[in-house]
Amino acid sequence: MPELSREKIKAHRAQTYRTLPALRIKTMEEAVEFVNKRGFVFFWPIKGIELPSLWVAVAGDRPVPDEHDDPGHITWSWKDQLLGKGRWYYGRLLRRRNMMVSLQCLPYFYALSPNFGDPEHDYLEQYQQGTITLEEKLIYEALLKKGALDTLSLRREARLSSPESATRFNRALDALQTELKILPVGISQAGAWKYAFIYDLVTRHFPDLQEQARPISEGEARRQLLLTYIKSVGASPIPKIGQLLGWQPGVLHKTLEQLCADGLVQTGLLTEGEKDPYAALSSLV
Repeated sequence: MPELSREKIKAHRAQTYRTLPALRIKTMEEAVEFVNKRGFVFFWPIKGIELPSLWVAVAGDRPVPDEHDDPGHITWSWKDQLLGKGRWYYGRLLRRRNMMVSLQCLPYFYALSPNFGDPEHDYLEQYQQGTITLEEKLIYEALLKKGALDTLSLRREARLSSPESATRFNRALDALQTELKILPVGISQAGAWKYAFIYDLVTRHFPDLQEQARPISEGEARRQLLLTYIKSVGASPIPKIGQLLGWQPGVLHKTLEQLCADGLVQTGLLTEGEKDPYAALSSLV
């Protein structure tokens, strides 16, 4: 890709990441519009991973500070206020990191999830096949039977409240979110910190999601998500894309070939001598 420069990528991201001062997000509604425009973003920037984040779009391209009075932390308030409101999907998804996903993009993620039928029974089949752990099964069953629960109540109902089970509980929470089985839908004043997530089933909170995802083929979902990603970052080393999306190299390359055939994406070395090829938005080349 001889005509694609790092300066072009940087300029593209200044727009899509909204790092330019004039583009900074100032209101909660603008935050929702940003997620809808980008399709999916991280809540905070993740070192070594290219993807827009709400923090950067609000506070600029700088590290997340520890000081609670930093003005950038308004993002935390917006996130909490919108939990359970159905304005976006919030939870741990790619790389088990906290993300916002637009409602338009969410069915494509769901189409690639292992959820394939009746949410009241399929998890049992997954457990019998060994694809979900006992802790995941217990947490899912507690929410299925009891409804939405705060973290402390969920640990108790899932019989995972002992100190020894804390790591296994948190790992299972993350895994269930990445599979789009559960998500946080609110905040409770439970616990010593008076702050705990309330969790519920994804299919209960988004009852139309299964039907929205049903007609989407796996190939279509991958094309849409990959194109959405490349539109956000402009260009990225292909191995880095696979690491973020969690796709096997063969699947990733097949999807890239389809986008290249459609004239939407181009692949090649950014500069001569580089080890990893890039995938780039054709309009940048």
